[in-house]
Amino acid sequence: MWLPLACALLGTWLCNPAVLPIDPVKENYVRKVKNCIFSVALPTPFKSRVHLVAVSKEVLEDILDLDLSVSETEHFIQLVSGEKIVFGSIPLAHRYGGHQFGIWADQLGDGRAHLIGIYMNRQGEKWELQLKGSGKTPYSRNGDGRAVLRSSVREFLCSEAMHYLGIPTSRAASLVVSDDEVWRDQFYNGNIVKERGAVVLRVAKSWFRIGSLEILAHYGELDLLRTLLDFIIQEHFPSVDVKEPNRYVGFFSIVVSKTAQLIALWMSVGFAHGVCNTDNFSLLSITIDYGPFGFMEAYNPDFVPNTSDDERRYKIGNQANIGMFNLNKLLQAINPLLDPGQKQLTAQILEGYPVLYYRRFRELFKTKLGLLGDTEGDDDLIAFLLHLMEETEADFTMTFRQLSEITQSQLQELSVPQQFWALKMISKHKLFPVWVSQYLLRLKSNMNDSDSKRRERMTTVNPRYVLKNWVAESAVQKAERNDFSEVRLLQQVLRHPFQKHPAAERAGYASPTPSWARDLRVSCSS
Repeated sequence: MWLPLACALLGTWLCNPAVLPIDPVKENYVRKVKNCIFSVALPTPFKSRVHLVAVSKEVLEDILDLDLSVSETEHFIQLVSGEKIVFGSIPLAHRYGGHQFGIWADQLGDGRAHLIGIYMNRQGEKWELQLKGSGKTPYSRNGDGRAVLRSSVREFLCSEAMHYLGIPTSRAASLVVSDDEVWRDQFYNGNIVKERGAVVLRVAKSWFRIGSLEILAHYGELDLLRTLLDFIIQEHFPSVDVKEPNRYVGFFSIVVSKTAQLIALWMSVGFAHGVCNTDNFSLLSITIDYGPFGFMEAYNPDFVPNTSDDERRYKIGNQANIGMFNLNKLLQAINPLLDPGQKQLTAQILEGYPVLYYRRFRELFKTKLGLLGDTEGDDDLIAFLLHLMEETEADFTMTFRQLSEITQSQLQELSVPQQFWALKMISKHKLFPVWVSQYLLRLKSNMNDSDSKRRERMTTVNPRYVLKNWVAESAVQKAERNDFSEVRLLQQVLRHPFQKHPAAERAGYASPTPSWARDLRVSCSS
């Protein structure tokens, strides 16, 4: 009986976007799907008992209007594990394609995810609820429809961590684990191991991505392309009039601008997505599909978190270029709907992407350094510091954080206390005194500023804690032994990444990478 949970949802439960075509074939088997946006696909319940690992109090209370106590009920566990669905809901799997590592991969789609409904909360916001790891769909290809605990812990934690860093992202409501056996070759080296199946309930305003449009353009389904694009504009782009002839130009302009801003934000916290395929790039320019991501530790523009990326296509320093590539694929997808004048306008908009990206990058890094106003040498000052960081392999996150905490007098004396270990590394570089003198001179040009104001300002934008891969791995290793204490500790810590947390300090989250984690690797296997 679903009455308790239905009553707990105080907003409006909207079953599905019925305005969009659904695959007439209702059987759930892998196949090529045409002329639709979704296929009906029921989640596959686990065979073993399901355990709740973690929930996001903020997602439950602020987005889904649920009291946290609901998460302790059997009804909740059944919903978020895919065992049962809300009455009236028709679970759907989305059809999309995409360019993977630069090559057209044809039909992809939700191979292990189910859209179980759309919820309108008390604020009038619509949120799409999607289970990930909940079983096979027509888009599963050779997969088993499952996700393992290892990757699910990472996605759950990083979705919430990114939100609290101020970066647009999907959110994670809950994480459950079963004792069902799932077999994975984690590093594609023939070493297949048994892992446990898990499911994340993730929410977003929309799960449509560039590949959602690409698949329709590729197969010449232009009426459907227009229908979907108009639906997306109507629902998610309020500043664009869906009846306006130039609506697709307006839509494209916003996506270009927001994508530039998103990737600049990624760079400002040292985040490498790992798999920037067009099927993983949201049309709403939010961060989605957390797989082999990584927060850069030692500063290195060639940092690649994903061992599956042999050609280093998605290295952190190439993310802005990949954004341009993906936006070009988006433009190619909507081109059949544009007249010659609109094609010229959208091409010009795309050409402006590098300027938009660099402008935002520059703003963010100036803020990270506590710089106010504009000075001609700001770009050089930022580049100079990054050069020193690269040559000394200084920790990205902690260099900026420790610059936020050290006083100007300590910098001026070039006496970097041992507690500022990342800065201590840079201070050994022969050019460090030159940079410090330039930096201190630049800080003097800040109007109506003081050293205490600078430090206070900088500590609100330079996090002390991010979900580095070794931190996530530590939590994963414990979780695989049914010890979820570190997952829950990280939830608390990453909710306030700019504030010092005693337990986080004891755990070493703001310390140098431990020796056991120096060669830690992640892959696309999940």
